[in-house]
Amino acid sequence: QLQLVVSGGGLVQPVAPLRLSCAASGIIFSTSSLAWYRQVPGKERELVATITSGGSTNYTDSVKGRFTNSRDNTKNTAYLQMNSLKPGDTAVYYCRADWSVVPGVVRHSWGQGTQVTVSS
Repeated sequence: QLQLVVSGGGLVQPVAPLRLSCAASGIIFSTSSLAWYRQVPGKERELVATITSGGSTNYTDSVKGRFTNSRDNTKNTAYLQMNSLKPGDTAVYYCRADWSVVPGVVRHSWGQGTQVTVSS
């Protein structure tokens, strides 16, 4: 099992940067793919960014060029650097890890959410 702890949320002004961290326990972190999601009340959880075990990244269109997803396997931590934040980025942010137990069997864990509020 992989346990995830998310930190770094808060209240920021528009355009300001913020970095979220997702710290994992467990030795399987380096082989896990990681994803960041966000959710606002009344809406479904939205996939924001992903990073594979090899470091390949993908982003939803609304954050491309502003958010950067990275990971440090030596620290078992993933990061979501968010720049040029907009009020529309306000949400609870979650990280999720997916890993293969055996070929064809994938498990996942969620971190607890952290609130990000972008407001002047």
